[in-house]
Amino acid sequence: MRRTALLSTLTTAALAATIAAATPASAVNTYNAQPAPERTEVGALLVQWDQDGDAATPDVVDWYCSGTMIDRDVFLTAAHCTTDWAPGARFYVSLADDVDGALAAARSAGLGPEEVAAAVGVEGVAHTNPAYPGNSANAQDIAVVTFDGAQAAELDRRWDFTPATLPTAGQLDAIGSRALDTSRWEVVGYGTEEATRGPGGQVHLGGGVRMKAELGFNALNKTWVRLAMNESRGYGGACYGDSGGPNFVTIDGQRILAATTITGDAPCYATNVVYRMDTPTARDFLAEFVDLP
Repeated sequence: MRRTALLSTLTTAALAATIAAATPASAVNTYNAQPAPERTEVGALLVQWDQDGDAATPDVVDWYCSGTMIDRDVFLTAAHCTTDWAPGARFYVSLADDVDGALAAARSAGLGPEEVAAAVGVEGVAHTNPAYPGNSANAQDIAVVTFDGAQAAELDRRWDFTPATLPTAGQLDAIGSRALDTSRWEVVGYGTEEATRGPGGQVHLGGGVRMKAELGFNALNKTWVRLAMNESRGYGGACYGDSGGPNFVTIDGQRILAATTITGDAPCYATNVVYRMDTPTARDFLAEFVDLP
């Protein structure tokens, strides 16, 4: 899920309807995780929006989710990251390794929210799956941000990246659970750390820096993959702010963006539940924006 700075506007009801007893996920844990400066196709979704009701003067800009470039002009993320914003919200993508640091530098230079957004990211147009929030069997939790020619050229000017490889139709089913269990899974994102105890209860610190962690395979469902984050097994995982970010699986030496982070356990210790990109519904949506393998 997108990170918790906007709990009052999060789509918690919709997500609760999609997976009973689960809470939206978003970040890479501190345990068994490493920085991921080389994963330049993975970026942060920034939102510039109005907090005080005066849409003429947007007063907030920050990063809220993760995602991946799947073409030179298409950024893949989650639908719950692009919904429930105040009217007039604008969406930007940054492929910076340290997006929190970039935001802090822009703010310290005395820039206003609109200038900060433009300095740190490139503005695009968000397209949310109209079928979202779907149901428990298929949440339809997928969205993209697209960029016109000038915006795509600006992305290329600022960052060197190779778009991620999407799976073919039904590829995870064809591979099968046994082979997926022996394959390497890796989550990448900008999210916060796992829960720690603070003065007011559990808190999630950190976030804003691109990180990666290996996960274990648990189960393949019709539209979901369930991945293990257990520290004792040498795995890390996702937490708040990693929503929409990629979960890669390596098959025959090829890294495939198999699924995107959507939800998991509230303290971010055990399970990452990710939305498959090889299903008919995900592919039907994506086909409007990219050429699919």
